[in-house]
Amino acid sequence: MATLCHSIHTRASRKIARRNAAKVFCSTQMPPSQSTIKVVIIGATKEIGRTAIAAVSKARGMELAGAIDSQGVGQDAGEISGMEEALEIPVLNDLTMVLGSIAQSRATGVVVDFSEPSTVYDNVKQAAAFGLSSVVHVPKLELDTVTELSAFCEKATMGCLVAPTLSIGSVLLQQAAIQASFHYNNVEIVESRPNPSDLPSQDAVQIANNISDLGQIYNREDMDSNNPARGKILGEDGVRVHSMVLPGLASSTSINFSGPGEIYTLRHDVTNVQCLMPGLILAIRKAIRLKNLIYGLEKVVPYHSPNVMTDQPGDAAVTKPWRSPPSDSADTAGHIMLALTNNFLLNGIHGNHQ
Repeated sequence: MATLCHSIHTRASRKIARRNAAKVFCSTQMPPSQSTIKVVIIGATKEIGRTAIAAVSKARGMELAGAIDSQGVGQDAGEISGMEEALEIPVLNDLTMVLGSIAQSRATGVVVDFSEPSTVYDNVKQAAAFGLSSVVHVPKLELDTVTELSAFCEKATMGCLVAPTLSIGSVLLQQAAIQASFHYNNVEIVESRPNPSDLPSQDAVQIANNISDLGQIYNREDMDSNNPARGKILGEDGVRVHSMVLPGLASSTSINFSGPGEIYTLRHDVTNVQCLMPGLILAIRKAIRLKNLIYGLEKVVPYHSPNVMTDQPGDAAVTKPWRSPPSDSADTAGHIMLALTNNFLLNGIHGNHQ
Protein backbone atom coordinates (compact mmCIF):
# COMPACT_ATOMS: atom_id res chain seq x y z
CA MET A 1 0.00 0.00 0.00
CA ALA A 2 2.80 2.33 0.87
CA THR A 3 4.32 1.65 -2.51
CA LEU A 4 1.01 2.40 -4.24
CA CYS A 5 0.62 5.71 -2.40
CA HIS A 6 4.19 6.63 -3.28
CA SER A 7 3.50 5.84 -6.91
CA ILE A 8 0.33 7.96 -6.93
CA HIS A 9 2.08 10.90 -5.28
CA THR A 10 4.97 10.57 -7.70
CA ARG A 11 2.64 10.65 -10.73
CA ALA A 12 0.75 13.59 -9.25
CA SER A 13 4.00 15.43 -8.61
CA ARG A 14 5.08 14.82 -12.20
CA LYS A 15 1.78 16.17 -13.53
CA ILE A 16 2.14 19.29 -11.39
CA ALA A 17 5.76 19.66 -12.51
CA ARG A 18 4.70 19.34 -16.16
CA ARG A 19 1.95 21.92 -15.70
CA ASN A 20 4.37 24.32 -14.01
CA ALA A 21 6.95 23.68 -16.71
CA ALA A 22 4.31 24.40 -19.36
CA LYS A 23 3.46 27.66 -17.62
CA VAL A 24 7.11 28.65 -17.49
CA PHE A 25 7.54 27.67 -21.16
CA CYS A 26 4.53 29.72 -22.21
CA SER A 27 5.66 32.70 -20.17
CA THR A 28 9.10 32.61 -21.78
CA GLN A 29 7.68 32.21 -25.28
CA MET A 30 5.13 35.00 -25.04
CA PRO A 31 6.99 38.20 -25.85
CA PRO A 32 6.49 41.03 -23.39
CA SER A 33 4.85 44.21 -24.57
CA GLN A 34 8.25 45.92 -24.61
CA SER A 35 9.35 43.61 -27.45
CA THR A 36 6.98 45.36 -29.85
CA ILE A 37 8.95 47.31 -32.44
CA LYS A 38 7.87 50.93 -32.52
CA VAL A 39 8.17 52.27 -36.05
CA VAL A 40 8.49 55.89 -37.15
CA ILE A 41 7.88 56.64 -40.83
CA ILE A 42 9.47 59.70 -42.44
CA GLY A 43 7.77 60.69 -45.67
CA ALA A 44 4.43 59.47 -44.36
CA THR A 45 2.22 61.25 -46.90
CA LYS A 46 4.01 59.85 -49.94
CA GLU A 47 2.40 56.88 -51.65
CA ILE A 48 4.97 54.49 -50.24
CA GLY A 49 4.67 56.12 -46.82
CA ARG A 50 0.89 55.75 -46.71
CA THR A 51 1.16 52.12 -47.79
CA ALA A 52 3.83 51.49 -45.16
CA ILE A 53 1.62 52.92 -42.41
CA ALA A 54 -1.03 50.29 -43.15
CA ALA A 55 1.54 47.48 -43.51
CA VAL A 56 3.30 48.28 -40.24
CA SER A 57 0.01 48.64 -38.37
CA LYS A 58 -1.03 45.17 -39.48
CA ALA A 59 2.35 43.47 -38.98
CA ARG A 60 2.83 41.12 -36.05
CA GLY A 61 4.97 42.60 -33.30
CA MET A 62 5.02 46.12 -34.74
CA GLU A 63 3.34 49.36 -33.83
CA LEU A 64 3.27 52.67 -35.65
CA ALA A 65 4.73 55.23 -33.25
CA GLY A 66 5.06 58.24 -35.49
CA ALA A 67 4.32 59.65 -38.94
CA ILE A 68 6.64 62.45 -40.05
CA ASP A 69 6.15 64.76 -43.02
CA SER A 70 6.04 68.44 -43.86
CA GLN A 71 2.78 67.83 -45.75
CA GLY A 72 -0.56 66.93 -44.19
CA VAL A 73 0.48 67.95 -40.70
CA GLY A 74 -2.28 67.19 -38.18
CA GLN A 75 -4.05 64.57 -40.29
CA ASP A 76 -4.51 61.11 -38.83
CA ALA A 77 -2.01 58.57 -40.13
CA GLY A 78 -4.67 55.87 -40.41
CA GLU A 79 -7.01 58.07 -42.40
CA ILE A 80 -4.41 59.20 -44.96
CA SER A 81 -3.40 55.58 -45.50
CA GLY A 82 -6.98 54.54 -46.23
CA MET A 83 -7.43 52.36 -43.14
CA GLU A 84 -10.93 51.70 -41.88
CA GLU A 85 -10.21 53.13 -38.44
CA ALA A 86 -8.16 56.11 -37.36
CA LEU A 87 -4.88 55.32 -35.60
CA GLU A 88 -5.02 58.46 -33.47
CA ILE A 89 -1.47 59.24 -34.56
CA PRO A 90 -1.25 62.66 -36.23
CA VAL A 91 1.23 63.49 -38.97
CA LEU A 92 3.90 65.70 -37.42
CA ASN A 93 6.85 67.68 -38.68
CA ASP A 94 8.88 67.20 -35.48
CA LEU A 95 11.03 64.06 -35.57
CA THR A 96 12.83 64.94 -32.33
CA MET A 97 9.64 64.93 -30.28
CA VAL A 98 8.59 61.50 -31.54
CA LEU A 99 12.04 60.00 -31.03
CA GLY A 100 12.22 61.44 -27.53
CA SER A 101 8.92 59.83 -26.60
CA ILE A 102 10.11 56.39 -27.80
CA ALA A 103 13.47 56.73 -26.04
CA GLN A 104 11.75 57.69 -22.80
CA SER A 105 9.67 54.50 -22.91
CA ARG A 106 12.86 52.48 -23.56
CA ALA A 107 11.10 50.64 -26.37
CA THR A 108 12.82 49.08 -29.37
CA GLY A 109 12.35 51.39 -32.32
CA VAL A 110 13.16 51.75 -36.01
CA VAL A 111 13.00 54.86 -38.17
CA VAL A 112 11.94 54.18 -41.77
CA ASP A 113 13.16 56.95 -44.03
CA PHE A 114 11.40 57.64 -47.33
CA SER A 115 12.44 61.31 -47.41
CA GLU A 116 15.00 62.94 -49.71
CA PRO A 117 18.72 62.28 -50.28
CA SER A 118 19.66 65.63 -48.70
CA THR A 119 18.03 64.78 -45.35
CA VAL A 120 18.96 61.10 -44.93
CA TYR A 121 22.25 61.62 -43.07
CA ASP A 122 20.73 63.95 -40.47
CA ASN A 123 17.72 61.65 -40.01
CA VAL A 124 19.87 58.57 -39.37
CA LYS A 125 22.15 60.54 -37.04
CA GLN A 126 19.17 61.85 -35.09
CA ALA A 127 17.61 58.40 -34.82
CA ALA A 128 20.91 56.98 -33.54
CA ALA A 129 21.14 59.71 -30.92
CA PHE A 130 17.92 58.36 -29.41
CA GLY A 131 19.00 54.72 -29.73
CA LEU A 132 16.90 53.82 -32.80
CA SER A 133 18.04 51.88 -35.86
CA SER A 134 17.13 53.04 -39.37
CA VAL A 135 15.84 51.61 -42.63
CA VAL A 136 16.52 53.90 -45.59
CA HIS A 137 14.78 53.57 -48.93
CA VAL A 138 15.46 56.80 -50.80
CA PRO A 139 15.96 56.83 -54.59
CA LYS A 140 19.15 58.39 -55.97
CA LEU A 141 20.96 58.31 -52.66
CA GLU A 142 24.60 59.13 -53.42
CA LEU A 143 27.21 56.53 -52.56
CA ASP A 144 29.22 59.28 -50.83
CA THR A 145 26.32 59.68 -48.41
CA VAL A 146 26.22 55.93 -47.85
CA THR A 147 29.96 55.95 -47.13
CA GLU A 148 29.55 58.76 -44.59
CA LEU A 149 26.63 56.94 -42.97
CA SER A 150 28.64 53.75 -42.78
CA ALA A 151 31.48 55.50 -40.95
CA PHE A 152 29.03 57.13 -38.55
CA CYS A 153 27.14 53.89 -37.80
CA GLU A 154 30.42 52.03 -37.25
CA LYS A 155 31.53 54.62 -34.73
CA ALA A 156 28.14 54.83 -33.01
CA THR A 157 27.59 51.03 -33.13
CA MET A 158 24.10 51.62 -34.51
CA GLY A 159 22.23 49.65 -37.14
CA CYS A 160 21.19 51.08 -40.49
CA LEU A 161 19.88 49.19 -43.50
CA VAL A 162 20.11 51.16 -46.75
CA ALA A 163 17.90 49.38 -49.28
CA PRO A 164 18.05 50.52 -52.92
CA THR A 165 15.08 48.20 -53.40
CA LEU A 166 12.60 46.69 -50.97
CA SER A 167 11.13 44.35 -53.56
CA ILE A 168 11.71 40.66 -52.91
CA GLY A 169 11.17 40.01 -56.62
CA SER A 170 13.92 42.48 -57.48
CA VAL A 171 16.29 40.76 -55.04
CA LEU A 172 15.55 37.40 -56.66
CA LEU A 173 16.06 38.92 -60.11
CA GLN A 174 19.46 40.27 -59.09
CA GLN A 175 20.52 36.96 -57.56
CA ALA A 176 19.54 35.05 -60.69
CA ALA A 177 21.45 37.61 -62.78
CA ILE A 178 24.60 37.05 -60.74
CA GLN A 179 24.36 33.31 -61.30
CA ALA A 180 23.77 33.75 -65.03
CA SER A 181 26.67 36.19 -65.42
CA PHE A 182 29.16 33.37 -64.88
CA HIS A 183 27.86 31.58 -67.97
CA TYR A 184 27.12 34.29 -70.59
CA ASN A 185 29.31 36.85 -72.33
CA ASN A 186 26.54 39.15 -73.55
CA VAL A 187 23.99 40.97 -71.39
CA GLU A 188 21.66 43.93 -71.83
CA ILE A 189 19.09 45.40 -69.46
CA VAL A 190 15.77 46.67 -70.81
CA GLU A 191 13.52 48.60 -68.45
CA SER A 192 10.39 50.72 -68.46
CA ARG A 193 9.30 53.35 -65.97
CA PRO A 194 6.43 55.85 -65.92
CA ASN A 195 8.73 58.73 -64.94
CA PRO A 196 11.73 59.62 -67.14
CA SER A 197 13.54 61.24 -64.19
CA ASP A 198 13.93 57.78 -62.62
CA LEU A 199 16.09 56.45 -65.47
CA PRO A 200 18.33 54.60 -65.43
CA SER A 201 16.55 53.12 -62.45
CA GLN A 202 18.18 52.18 -59.17
CA ASP A 203 17.36 48.56 -60.00
CA ALA A 204 19.30 48.73 -63.27
CA VAL A 205 22.27 50.40 -61.60
CA GLN A 206 22.27 47.81 -58.82
CA ILE A 207 22.07 44.91 -61.28
CA ALA A 208 24.97 46.33 -63.29
CA ASN A 209 27.02 46.76 -60.10
CA ASN A 210 26.26 43.22 -58.96
CA ILE A 211 27.34 41.55 -62.19
CA SER A 212 30.42 43.74 -62.65
CA ASP A 213 33.88 43.12 -61.19
CA LEU A 214 33.41 39.37 -61.50
CA GLY A 215 36.16 38.89 -64.06
CA GLN A 216 33.71 39.10 -66.96
CA ILE A 217 33.65 41.62 -69.81
CA TYR A 218 30.31 41.76 -71.64
CA ASN A 219 29.38 42.67 -75.20
CA ARG A 220 32.99 42.75 -76.40
CA GLU A 221 31.94 43.01 -80.07
CA ASP A 222 30.79 46.62 -79.76
CA MET A 223 31.83 47.63 -76.27
CA ASP A 224 33.34 50.87 -77.58
CA SER A 225 30.32 51.83 -79.68
CA ASN A 226 29.03 55.38 -79.07
CA ASN A 227 25.83 54.84 -81.03
CA PRO A 228 22.98 56.22 -78.81
CA ALA A 229 20.72 53.46 -80.08
CA ARG A 230 22.93 50.94 -78.29
CA GLY A 231 21.89 52.32 -74.92
CA LYS A 232 23.94 53.50 -71.96
CA ILE A 233 26.86 51.58 -70.49
CA LEU A 234 26.65 51.13 -66.72
CA GLY A 235 29.96 50.44 -65.01
CA GLU A 236 33.21 49.45 -66.68
CA ASP A 237 32.40 45.89 -67.78
CA GLY A 238 30.14 46.70 -70.74
CA VAL A 239 26.66 46.19 -69.23
CA ARG A 240 24.19 48.18 -71.34
CA VAL A 241 20.77 49.49 -70.32
CA HIS A 242 17.89 50.56 -72.57
CA SER A 243 15.09 52.58 -70.96
CA MET A 244 11.51 53.15 -72.11
CA VAL A 245 8.94 55.69 -70.91
CA LEU A 246 5.43 54.92 -72.15
CA PRO A 247 2.11 56.00 -70.56
CA GLY A 248 0.27 53.02 -69.12
CA LEU A 249 3.32 50.76 -69.22
CA ALA A 250 4.04 48.98 -65.95
CA SER A 251 7.42 49.38 -64.30
CA SER A 252 9.44 46.50 -65.63
CA THR A 253 13.04 45.29 -65.64
CA SER A 254 14.33 42.52 -67.88
CA ILE A 255 17.87 41.18 -68.14
CA ASN A 256 18.75 39.52 -71.43
CA PHE A 257 21.72 37.15 -71.53
CA SER A 258 22.83 35.42 -74.70
CA GLY A 259 25.22 32.67 -75.66
CA PRO A 260 25.76 30.50 -78.72
CA GLY A 261 22.32 29.41 -79.91
CA GLU A 262 20.31 30.66 -76.92
CA ILE A 263 18.88 33.67 -75.11
CA TYR A 264 18.17 33.64 -71.38
CA THR A 265 15.78 36.36 -70.14
CA LEU A 266 14.95 37.33 -66.57
CA ARG A 267 12.04 39.70 -65.99
CA HIS A 268 10.39 41.44 -63.05
CA ASP A 269 7.21 43.55 -63.35
CA VAL A 270 5.86 45.84 -60.64
CA THR A 271 2.16 46.71 -60.64
CA ASN A 272 1.97 48.79 -57.45
CA VAL A 273 3.82 49.82 -54.32
CA GLN A 274 2.38 46.92 -52.32
CA CYS A 275 5.20 44.76 -53.68
CA LEU A 276 7.63 46.62 -51.40
CA MET A 277 5.84 45.89 -48.13
CA PRO A 278 7.06 42.32 -47.41
CA GLY A 279 10.62 43.52 -47.93
CA LEU A 280 10.01 46.54 -45.69
CA ILE A 281 8.65 44.40 -42.85
CA LEU A 282 11.64 42.06 -43.19
CA ALA A 283 14.05 45.03 -43.21
CA ILE A 284 12.54 46.47 -40.02
CA ARG A 285 12.87 43.16 -38.20
CA LYS A 286 16.50 42.81 -39.28
CA ALA A 287 17.51 46.42 -38.59
CA ILE A 288 17.05 46.12 -34.83
CA ARG A 289 19.78 43.45 -34.73
CA LEU A 290 22.36 45.39 -36.72
CA LYS A 291 25.33 47.22 -35.21
CA ASN A 292 26.58 48.84 -38.40
CA LEU A 293 25.40 49.86 -41.86
CA ILE A 294 24.30 47.21 -44.34
CA TYR A 295 23.74 48.14 -47.99
CA GLY A 296 21.10 46.10 -49.77
CA LEU A 297 18.12 44.06 -48.61
CA GLU A 298 19.80 40.94 -49.99
CA LYS A 299 22.53 41.24 -47.34
CA VAL A 300 20.13 40.51 -44.47
CA VAL A 301 18.38 37.48 -45.90
CA PRO A 302 20.22 34.51 -44.32
CA TYR A 303 21.12 31.50 -46.41
CA HIS A 304 19.54 28.32 -45.07
CA SER A 305 20.34 24.74 -45.91
CA PRO A 306 17.26 22.91 -47.27
CA ASN A 307 16.39 21.28 -43.95
CA VAL A 308 17.31 24.02 -41.50
CA MET A 309 15.39 27.11 -40.47
CA THR A 310 17.62 29.27 -38.26
CA ASP A 311 16.32 32.81 -38.13
CA GLN A 312 15.04 32.89 -34.57
CA PRO A 313 16.53 35.33 -32.03
CA GLY A 314 19.71 33.86 -30.63
CA ASP A 315 20.36 31.47 -33.50
CA ALA A 316 23.74 31.53 -35.17
CA ALA A 317 22.49 32.05 -38.70
CA VAL A 318 25.20 33.22 -41.08
CA THR A 319 24.33 36.15 -43.30
CA LYS A 320 25.80 35.77 -46.78
CA PRO A 321 25.67 38.41 -49.52
CA TRP A 322 23.99 37.42 -52.74
CA ARG A 323 27.30 37.53 -54.58
CA SER A 324 28.52 34.45 -52.72
CA PRO A 325 26.85 31.48 -54.49
CA PRO A 326 26.46 28.29 -52.44
CA SER A 327 29.45 26.10 -53.28
CA ASP A 328 27.62 22.82 -52.81
CA SER A 329 24.25 23.64 -54.35
CA ALA A 330 23.04 22.57 -57.75
CA ASP A 331 19.69 24.27 -57.26
CA THR A 332 20.51 27.83 -56.25
CA ALA A 333 17.14 29.31 -57.16
CA GLY A 334 15.36 26.71 -55.03
CA HIS A 335 17.59 27.50 -52.06
CA ILE A 336 16.95 31.23 -52.43
CA MET A 337 13.20 30.70 -52.57
CA LEU A 338 13.39 28.45 -49.52
CA ALA A 339 15.40 31.02 -47.56
CA LEU A 340 12.90 33.79 -48.36
CA THR A 341 9.93 31.53 -47.63
CA ASN A 342 11.43 30.62 -44.27
CA ASN A 343 11.85 34.29 -43.44
CA PHE A 344 8.27 35.03 -44.42
CA LEU A 345 6.95 32.22 -42.22
CA LEU A 346 9.13 33.10 -39.26
CA ASN A 347 8.43 36.82 -39.47
CA GLY A 348 4.68 36.53 -39.91
CA ILE A 349 4.50 37.48 -43.58
CA HIS A 350 1.86 35.26 -45.13
CA GLY A 351 0.61 36.39 -48.51
CA ASN A 352 -1.45 39.55 -48.07
CA HIS A 353 -1.60 39.29 -44.29
CA GLN A 354 1.01 41.58 -42.81
